[in-house]
Amino acid sequence: MRSWTLGQAIRLAVLCLAVWAVGPRASAQTSAGLDLQLYAGLTITGPVDTVYSIECVTDLALTNNASAWRCLEFLQLPASPYSWADKSTPVTGQRFYRAVVFAAPTNMVFIPPGTFRMGSPTNEVDRWENEGPQTAVTISRGFWMGKYEVTQGEYLSLMNTNPSPFSGYTNFPVEIVNWHEATNYCATLTQRERTAGRIATNSVYRLPTEAEWEYACRGWTSTRFSYGDDPGYTNLTNYAWYWNNSGFMAHPVGQKLPNPWGLYDMHGNVYEWCQDWWSLGLPSGIALDPLGPATGSYRVFRGGGWGLWPDFDLGTSNCRSAFRGSLDPAQGFIFLGFRVVLAPGLP
Repeated sequence: MRSWTLGQAIRLAVLCLAVWAVGPRASAQTSAGLDLQLYAGLTITGPVDTVYSIECVTDLALTNNASAWRCLEFLQLPASPYSWADKSTPVTGQRFYRAVVFAAPTNMVFIPPGTFRMGSPTNEVDRWENEGPQTAVTISRGFWMGKYEVTQGEYLSLMNTNPSPFSGYTNFPVEIVNWHEATNYCATLTQRERTAGRIATNSVYRLPTEAEWEYACRGWTSTRFSYGDDPGYTNLTNYAWYWNNSGFMAHPVGQKLPNPWGLYDMHGNVYEWCQDWWSLGLPSGIALDPLGPATGSYRVFRGGGWGLWPDFDLGTSNCRSAFRGSLDPAQGFIFLGFRVVLAPGLP
């Protein structure tokens, strides 16, 4: 009797997994139909840099049912053809896969997966103690992020209310939204977009995790700001609305220069809620898709804002990529808002 290694057993177990490819957008190695593979995945052929929604169903009879497909990840095609493997753990039973071109949602930017150093080094100018120890973080799956902070107009049209003190300015970021209101907005937006068939049944709009926020803010940079170190804050005015140039009020989104990934107002205008519970420091070492503490009393906010946050300095160091702050999730603040991300939920 032949003995099997764990790896051989796993490969045998997934032998029945099939690849389903759709139209000209993505094609399996065979020209049509289903193709048995020794791995769980598919081969995609298409325009390089195009973003695909990689989706699966567990029953071949459901492949014509749009609501049955579950998004596993968003993939920006790095080469063509490209062999994609299912990284879900564990992959059990049979799955049928497809890759569908995913049109960019309105005013959203695709953030590819990658690794970065989260937090600030001990010698960074104007560093806060809670920004360390630096942690090597891997963001394993790409996601979409709002190009702008959520505006008053967007919030009003979806939630039928506008809590902002500078009301009537539809292109200003919404403010005085507590964490619960921000997450309720995300849930309502998710339901609307699912009902309209614009996102997969399990995809969700949500707040970014703290790690996702900093990763997106940095845009492959490791300097104090996404545009450089700027020790004297001489170039900050080109990228952010903060206490020294804001006139002590919010401004329309997108007026300053974007970061390397095309995101606006990451360093200023309003601070932004994140998904995580607050911790006094970063985990250190190596972390994969960190979610922060399991429980807590305060939620994280990131970025800079147009005003002077109590207990902090004059607002310049708060605009740095590594800056972290916290607030009671039931409490809003006059220059605290949020932006959304779109990502796959549980399959």
